[in-house]
Amino acid sequence: MKLSRSAIAMYVGLVFASGAVLGAFGQRLYTVSTTVSAKNPPRNAEEFRKRVVAEMQSRLKLTDPQVARLNEIMDETRASVEETRHKMRPAFQAIHEEEIDKVRAMLTPEQKIEHAKMVKELKERQKQTGRSPGPGF
Repeated sequence: MKLSRSAIAMYVGLVFASGAVLGAFGQRLYTVSTTVSAKNPPRNAEEFRKRVVAEMQSRLKLTDPQVARLNEIMDETRASVEETRHKMRPAFQAIHEEEIDKVRAMLTPEQKIEHAKMVKELKERQKQTGRSPGPGF
């Protein structure tokens, strides 16, 4: 049985189209799965630490003494970071206050009133969420 040129062209076109559809579906599946994992980071430092320790223990096949030492190292690092953060807090606060002063200096009297309201609202939100206000406030 001989196939005509148009039938062969149609089959080649179908193979090409099915490859394109499969490729698009695979790309979509890959993109969605990597995006979902990136959007769901650990909720807190303890969850992150547990994941890191578990992954290192699994992939590196750490022994129990090594896991204990890893936890000690992480504790030491956390303490060092907290100490550094506390030492730097006054410097960051001074920079932040300077920024606020510069912003206020460029505002009109009416804008200064509204800006003061914004600062108050942001500080209240900061207390509720535990986050620092953004630049310019």
